[in-house]
Amino acid sequence: MAAVGTDRVAVRQRYMERAIPESVGIPAPAVSCWTTAHADVHWANLTEPLRLLDWEGWGKAPKGFDAATLYAYSLLQPDTAARVRDAFPVVGSTASLAAEAAVCAQLLQTVVGGDNLVVEDQFRNWAEELRHR
Repeated sequence: MAAVGTDRVAVRQRYMERAIPESVGIPAPAVSCWTTAHADVHWANLTEPLRLLDWEGWGKAPKGFDAATLYAYSLLQPDTAARVRDAFPVVGSTASLAAEAAVCAQLLQTVVGGDNLVVEDQFRNWAEELRHR
């Protein structure tokens, strides 16, 4: 997907500069590379055989955004989260810090709104990990 160019924007720099410090507690990391992303890769948007559903939010996002999103939605299942990290080694790398922080901020904001409460502790632990990277 990253090879497909677009002028669409999935994640705005301005959003990251506001949301990451507010939700994750660190300054917004510099984005080293913007790529085309689906921007909503989670298990409900994946089918067998492999297809991605729900494309209305696709566009440019920091490198690793889709992998970070799938990782975040795997945190309740540590074995699955580890498999996602193994399959997408960009997760946990310096190159994806901005993407991970943006995804984490987005999801922590959903918690404040009353959604994803079952994963709140995992999101907060991830934010703590990001603060130490």
